[in-house]
Amino acid sequence: MAVNIENLLTEAVNPQTIHIDRLSTIQLLSTINAEDQKVTAAVEAEIPRITVAVDQITVALQAGGRLIYIGAGTSGRLGVLDAAECPPTFGVESGLVIGLIAGGQTALVNAVEGAEDDKNGAVSQLQAIKLCADDVVVGLAASGRTPYVIGGLEYANEIGAFTIAISCTPDSLIGKSAQLAITPLVGPEVITGSTRMKAGTAQKLVLNMLTTATMIKLGKVYGNLMVDVKPNNAKLVERAKRIVAQAAGVSREQAGEVLTEAGMNPKTAIVMIKRNCDATQAERFLAAAGGFIDKAIEIEEKGITK
Repeated sequence: MAVNIENLLTEAVNPQTIHIDRLSTIQLLSTINAEDQKVTAAVEAEIPRITVAVDQITVALQAGGRLIYIGAGTSGRLGVLDAAECPPTFGVESGLVIGLIAGGQTALVNAVEGAEDDKNGAVSQLQAIKLCADDVVVGLAASGRTPYVIGGLEYANEIGAFTIAISCTPDSLIGKSAQLAITPLVGPEVITGSTRMKAGTAQKLVLNMLTTATMIKLGKVYGNLMVDVKPNNAKLVERAKRIVAQAAGVSREQAGEVLTEAGMNPKTAIVMIKRNCDATQAERFLAAAGGFIDKAIEIEEKGITK
């Protein structure tokens, strides 16, 4: 693929920062901050398309599919980060949300020369995880032209998976390779071509929205509490106690006692307190309610299939 980046929005020169190298520290920081404020508006403009993405991802995960990110460089690292944070935050199994990066694990901390230009790189990785039609593949590339991402999206389309492209360039190549394009137009970077800045921030905001909204729709949040958190260290144990206490309206001490009885499962503990039942009963209510706490609290015993 011929490399022609001069017409890309992400490579344009920002007229607001041409003389940034001559500014005082406080002036250049204020300039960076002013440019960053443009990011949220750019993401807001994409909410209609992000909505479609969330609904597609939710349906896919409910049907047994997975959410898979593919990207290179900063974009790839952001996808891996978002995927890695889903199990501890929302209690989902490892492998439900997957982040693939050009160049593999080594590329997380070191640049892997030429990896993003390998159009078959993502294909091999997607084949290794047995991509199927039930999955959703999200291609990430600020420039919108990364061959690694294009190749992965084209392969995913062949398999029948739903494909989404996230870039910061209008009419991007990856957008044309996907069924849905999300394109927050943040404008030229403070430092020309440094897409780890505004473009990276925009991508991170979109990824936050994709997984957070999806997990809420899957019942992983009660009110605004992360009730499926896995309390596997001291900090998270204390967080789980606070969550149970807040959700069930009890003391931290009582929450801790019930949480222990619930096998350190906050959702089970909350239902136990709300329904004044034991852990086994609470788990039955939750199972019958599809994991949604509010429904588990209201469901009638006679409506549960034993």
